[in-house]
Amino acid sequence: MAQKIDKMIEDDVNIGLQENDREAVISMLTKLLADEYVLVTKTRNYHWNVISPHFNDYHKFFEGQYDQLAVFIDDVAERIRQLGGKAIGTLEEMKSHSRLQEQPGVYPSDTQMVKNLIADHESIIQSLRKDLARCDEEFNDMGTSDFLTGLMENHEKMAWMLRATIP
Repeated sequence: MAQKIDKMIEDDVNIGLQENDREAVISMLTKLLADEYVLVTKTRNYHWNVISPHFNDYHKFFEGQYDQLAVFIDDVAERIRQLGGKAIGTLEEMKSHSRLQEQPGVYPSDTQMVKNLIADHESIIQSLRKDLARCDEEFNDMGTSDFLTGLMENHEKMAWMLRATIP
């Protein structure tokens, strides 16, 4: 039988961070996890529904992007666990924590799909810049700061690749 978790952070983690700092970082990472999940879902949706004279190129390109995002999702969830947190895992939780917007029932043009994905990557990049600075300066969590720096660089590259597809 499943057990309901009353607390989203474990007490027995002693990694040199104060519990309230770990809680704040876990909360930050939870929002990031939800954003990544919304972005991978949107990217997969576009992979399935793109209509374009360049269908095959977009179809393969979006697939490569959502495969990368799936790795990011796993990495963020595992970072949450490393800090003693519980990673959210339901669609309802993802939707309630995400800062990104979905457009149910809307099927944009191929170019608009790319623009939407660029905007979402840029939104994540901007959040990551703020979050990694807070991890360093406010929470003294250089491990998460370093992790977020690498993730930010990956999103910057993905956004650049998306921008390069628009004439």
